[in-house]
Amino acid sequence: MRQSAEDYLETILLLSREKEKVRAVDIANALGVTKPSVTVAVKQLDEKGYLIVDKGDIRLTGLGFVEARKVLDRHQLLVRLLVGMGVPSEIAEVDACKGEHVLSAETYRYLEAYIRKENW
Repeated sequence: MRQSAEDYLETILLLSREKEKVRAVDIANALGVTKPSVTVAVKQLDEKGYLIVDKGDIRLTGLGFVEARKVLDRHQLLVRLLVGMGVPSEIAEVDACKGEHVLSAETYRYLEAYIRKENW
């Protein structure tokens, strides 16, 4: 999955925790992109089975939730690791956004085990 698609899924997951209904304008504002860009991305994600769009309400399917959760989990793990190493939280957030997309499942498991072992 492309990085931008992962960003959309993660953003929709986070927005759905704050709002009863997630709309294209909410996603555009959160990601700093145009509403037409959101429309194109949402259509593609809908066609691939990651989203359900109903009267402007955008929701994750089960598959979409699983993928969004993976990205969010990677992001949160990287932030914890970087902050635990002394990286300022603002920098850790930015770097985690980049790293969450390239981190392999195997490396993620090792980092997760390391963090558990170190009680971070």
